[in-house]
Amino acid sequence: MKIFALSAAMFLSSLGTVMYFSYSSPKPSEIHLDLPVPVVLQAPKPPKPSMDSMIHAAARRHNISASLIRGIIKAESSFNPQAVSNKGAIGLMQLMPATAADFGMDPKVPEENIEAGSHLLKNLLKRYENYKNGTARAIAAYNAGPGNVDKYSKKYKGIPPFKETRNYVSRVMKYMKEFEKDLG
Repeated sequence: MKIFALSAAMFLSSLGTVMYFSYSSPKPSEIHLDLPVPVVLQAPKPPKPSMDSMIHAAARRHNISASLIRGIIKAESSFNPQAVSNKGAIGLMQLMPATAADFGMDPKVPEENIEAGSHLLKNLLKRYENYKNGTARAIAAYNAGPGNVDKYSKKYKGIPPFKETRNYVSRVMKYMKEFEKDLG
């Protein structure tokens, strides 16, 4: 038993633990350990994804241009995740709460806002993919709704005659080209 106590003492001392025990009694109940107070370690929180990584991840998932997503974000919120429009649209891609909820996302969470906005954008691109100006129509639909784009499809080539929407499409296309140049 003394060999066990001595082995245990050597092991515990190698851990930096102070031991007190009596050689007069080989009973383990008389071995007293002064153990340090346990320290609870918390796993470090993973770093928040950067705006750039969120945009690229959404672009890859939905197979759309990161430059287009950036162009929409620039036009909608100028990259302000706390932006709220006077109509109630929220976040980077200015989503209505009901639209974000349709995709199971919270528009106040930047990553979810970009995900839902990109998913919506992908759906609009798919809807207008057979038109010569399909991207412009999708951008117009993001701003004015697909109903308005469809309503003005023949007379105005899918871009509604609303000044705000026409300016919006021009701005997004301009931003998209700028971002494409920046990305090389």
